Amino acid sequence: MSTAEPAPAGAVAAGQGARVGDFSEEELLAVITPLLPRGPQTPVGTGDDCAVLSFPDSRTAVSTDVLVEGRHFRTDWSTGRDVGARAAAQNLADAAAMGARPVALVVGLVMPASTPVGWVRDFARGLAQGCEPCGAGVVGGDLSGGDSLIVSVTVLGDLEGRAPVLRSGARPGDAVVHVGTLGRSAAGLALLSAGSDCALGSGAVVHSGQEHPQAWACIEAFRAPAPPLAAGRDLALAGATSMLDVSDGLLRDAGRIARASGVVIDLDDPGDLPDASFLEPVAALVSGCDGSATHALARSWLLTGGEDHGLLATVPAHALDRLPAGARVIGRVLSPQSSSARALGYRPGVLLAGEPAQEHSGWDHFSHA
Repeated sequence: MSTAEPAPAGAVAAGQGARVGDFSEEELLAVITPLLPRGPQTPVGTGDDCAVLSFPDSRTAVSTDVLVEGRHFRTDWSTGRDVGARAAAQNLADAAAMGARPVALVVGLVMPASTPVGWVRDFARGLAQGCEPCGAGVVGGDLSGGDSLIVSVTVLGDLEGRAPVLRSGARPGDAVVHVGTLGRSAAGLALLSAGSDCALGSGAVVHSGQEHPQAWACIEAFRAPAPPLAAGRDLALAGATSMLDVSDGLLRDAGRIARASGVVIDLDDPGDLPDASFLEPVAALVSGCDGSATHALARSWLLTGGEDHGLLATVPAHALDRLPAGARVIGRVLSPQSSSARALGYRPGVLLAGEPAQEHSGWDHFSHA
């Protein structure tokens, strides 16, 4: 999108029923660009071959994610606005997880010619919606034709003079802290997959004549997650020793910190978290029954469900009084040489309430092909 120019005279009007194939690239950019936020650290925005950003810290946090139609989103489940908000959220959360302040996104969008221009306009509005909480801008990118919808987003974050918070800094004695929600996105995906049994109305899930607001909140969390972006910087200022964005499930991502840091992470039983009671009625709706099956389903969402994009961090015990709002302690960091690590063979890994956890469960892009 960095090559935007004024739309040529006689550009096709973006009216009802217009398709991407009816537009030139310049005409389509003229529709999208006014909807995108610029951000305060952008002396040169879209319109040239590159945008120019201003970073007081010479170090910049950079990450890229790709969303593919049919794998990461479905247009019959999510609007263009949902997809844009989701694309922004998951990338902005990556920058926040480094302790950086997200500053800008660069977006590549591949579309079939039959894509409604209204969908593209909504996608741009979704990007703006996702950027609004942290003030980031969308400063460029590219458009291309293709056989399916593909979104590629690169985020740039300003470390503001702080050292980046890596996955490799956790130390024995640290507390394990989580900010955000757990399991809701996975529950939302399960609800949408079981759509024939749950009527999806406007702003509600209706089952057996009753509305289920918790179920609808889970669907919204899947369609357009809202990560706690400000908490990344706050955790860094509080002295977080390691941190990541929980995109692939609590157990899998805790295992990544444990192995990178050479420690054991012992997580509390998730049944003690408020997320468990929130998800239980949703699990009953999906499973169609109560009791142990419902409890097991809610538990699996909590432990292995990804794409809520909360932040998982380790924090020294003396810094717990500086945690941001909404942060909760959910475990502790142990030495691999501790007696508690015996069950793991004295190797880095994850315990769940003192027992070995199946940390490799959770989302994997290739095992779920």
